[in-house]
Amino acid sequence: MYQTIVTLKKGEGRTLKAGGMWVYDNEIASVAGDFENGDVVEVRDFDGYCMGCGYINTKSKITVRMLSRRKDTVIDQAFIERRVRDAWEYRKGTIDTSSCRLIFGEADFLPGIVVDKFADVLVVESLALGIDRWKGTIVETLKKVLAEDGISVRGVYERSDAKVRLQEGMERIKGFLGEPFDTKVEILENGVRYIVDVEDGQKTGFFLDQKNNRAAVGRLCRGKKVLDCFTHTGSFALNAGAAGAESVLGVDASELAVEQARENARLNCLEERVRFECADVFELLPKLEQQGEQFDVVILDPPAFTKSRSSVKNAVKGYREINLRGMKLVRDGGFLATCSCSHFMEPELFAKTIREAATGAHKRLRQVEFRTQGPDHPILWAADQSYYLKFYIFQLCNER
Repeated sequence: MYQTIVTLKKGEGRTLKAGGMWVYDNEIASVAGDFENGDVVEVRDFDGYCMGCGYINTKSKITVRMLSRRKDTVIDQAFIERRVRDAWEYRKGTIDTSSCRLIFGEADFLPGIVVDKFADVLVVESLALGIDRWKGTIVETLKKVLAEDGISVRGVYERSDAKVRLQEGMERIKGFLGEPFDTKVEILENGVRYIVDVEDGQKTGFFLDQKNNRAAVGRLCRGKKVLDCFTHTGSFALNAGAAGAESVLGVDASELAVEQARENARLNCLEERVRFECADVFELLPKLEQQGEQFDVVILDPPAFTKSRSSVKNAVKGYREINLRGMKLVRDGGFLATCSCSHFMEPELFAKTIREAATGAHKRLRQVEFRTQGPDHPILWAADQSYYLKFYIFQLCNER
């Protein structure tokens, strides 16, 4: 059916056969037929058995990203619409859709593209050449599908400015897809209002994956003294304040983020109880410890300390240090919320690192909850890259 056939080496493709979505360059025995990078190709096992189809890019180590496991699938506008409709129907049944991730790449069987909805604005991040060709179709189909449910899209902004595009042989780009609009977008999440900067904020502007985790932590904060580390634009801190915390300190190294967090506090009339400080968390926590500070709830939501397997060892040191320092600031019987958003920090390694930090801090851990990313960021089993967020809530007890 497809003019180009990618054939795997004998014994390769184990992840693909287990349900994965990627074919790496070192798994391929041959590529037969004329093609341009970005074209859809058929993938076959060494014995000629059809494994499905996907788009090819020989400039990337991930040479083929699979679109379908079915032999006769036609990749056309109707195919894209089926995928988009499936993604939207799934979200309507699993999460508050006022602001959510609409498309999550491989986990929605549209590899290489992310689309976030912030109120009536869409933000698109295209990370792979093959799906970039379908970007416009995906956006227009989303508008059509949302309109059927009475949702009008005011504007679309592209944030395809991640470094990973360079590995695909693509330029980093950002800008409006369609008519310009005000890129400071107000959203409501868990009853808290935020201004999301879709043009200059991190990633697509706001971290939607922690929505349910923020609500879970908020439930522990009523009447409590709270420390929120790596607060970004203040999301955990504001959930704590909205839940009735006595006082909240949010800390981040970015002055831009802290200013946005302060604006968000004012937006929610929480500036009296929720304050923010621009500081390096690694430097601030030892100072707070020396000052004898103690908190009822400490939240650690750091950026990914590792984005590759080669730097995992250094990342472990960072996670161990930040958790040890954070634990020392939790009063006996208080709570620690701690997480890692790095796919390469595997669950077992993260748990081991937290355990080592607890030993160093002379704390006993009582697990309250283990959580992952929200259901609008679904985890597709066998597509390991879709599982990245590990989130623990512990009660901390002194040695007794």
